[in-house]
Parts: sequence; C-alpha cells; structure tokens
Amino acid sequence: MNTFFGIIQNNAAILNEDESLHCVKVLRHKVGDIIQVIDGMGTRAIGKIEAAHAKQCAVSLLEKEVVKHTRNYELHIAIAPTKNIERIEWFVEKAVEMGIDEISFIKCKNSERTVIKDDRLKKVAEAAVKQSQQAYIPKINSLIEFKEFIKNNTDDVKLIAHCEKESKQHIKQYITSHKSFTVLIGPEGDFTKDEITLALSSAYLPVALGESRLRTETAGLFACGAFAAINS
Repeated sequence: MNTFFGIIQNNAAILNEDESLHCVKVLRHKVGDIIQVIDGMGTRAIGKIEAAHAKQCAVSLLEKEVVKHTRNYELHIAIAPTKNIERIEWFVEKAVEMGIDEISFIKCKNSERTVIKDDRLKKVAEAAVKQSQQAYIPKINSLIEFKEFIKNNTDDVKLIAHCEKESKQHIKQYITSHKSFTVLIGPEGDFTKDEITLALSSAYLPVALGESRLRTETAGLFACGAFAAINS
C-alpha cells in the first residue's frame, strides 16, 4: 500500500499538490483506491480516494490511529554541510531511517559549503519517513552560524565531536534515556580551536566516535547509530 503525506482532519485527508501529482499521475491511483496517509506529526490513516485530482487529491478515512514515539530520548544532530551535497543528503536519509528528531545545519569557519536548499533536504527526509514506515517527520532547520546555534541551543545534554587531541569519553558513555541530546558534527576541516573553546565554555562535552577519523556524514550517522543501539 502506497503512503502519502496529507492534512488529516476528522475523517478526511487532503494531499498537497506534489503528493497528489505523484499519487494520480505517477502511480496512477484512481477513485476508490485504498492508500495510507500520514501527517508527519504522528497520525497514520487508511483511506479511500474520493477525488483523484493531480493538484488536490481527497481521501475519506476508513481507519485512523495516533502513533506514539518509539524512542525514549530526543536526538538533535547539528552538522556542517559537506562540499558535495549528495553526501549530506545521504546522511539525512539514513539518519531519518535510523531515528532522529531534529537536524540543524551549521556554518563553521572551515565550512566549504555555505548554502543549502532547505526544500530539497526536507523532501529527502519525507521520502525516508515513508520508506521506513514512520509517522513523524524530523524537524529540518535552515543553515545557521555556529555561534548562533551554540547560543540558542537548550537541549539537556550537549556534545561536540572534534578531532583535537584531548581527553574524551566515548559517546556511548553519555547516552541515557528520557533526555534531549545535541551532537555537534564539524566540517571536513574540523572545528577550529576557537569554535571548540566556545562550545566547551557553553557546557558542551567533548566526545570520541571511535578510533578512526570519520567523514562528516559518517560521524553524524555514527552518533545516530550509537543512540539507536543503546536505547533500542
């Protein structure tokens, strides 16, 4: 059964233009077909297509449920986008499939990419949600200056993964349940010493991600995997 995003109200759902076009023109669904609709905020429904229009597909719901979060923690990865945008799209896709609540993109001193297309990355996240049969779309934030992110972040536990040689605990030592976590992942040239100092002075804790030096997107996914494995 194909899954689509839509606005769910009472016993009906409306698909947006992109989803309607995909439903009617690409997958060739017609009136009477049964599809699954999710709103990205926890509601999942099964319904019958009542109006198969390419700009606005209307669905009458046959059953509906509110899906509870299966994770007992909240994970926020703040990552510097890579020069090759396909690598950061890969990270978004896999992180969403693995389980994440929020992704922020940070502009650092050594960042080689200073522009991202929010809409494209949100679509990658939405596709991953549908692929993995989840009910919640993670929050995807626009690119923000490193200093601004540090100043505004209010998560319970704040971690920074950097490559400087200093005493660092493995990330698994900090993972517990029922808390919100932020993990900072730097650009391909790593965080500068000034950025690391700023983070540490703002209550971020330095963490290690194993013995190997990881690519930016690999480091981000490593953090996701560590949380998923320990709290599964």
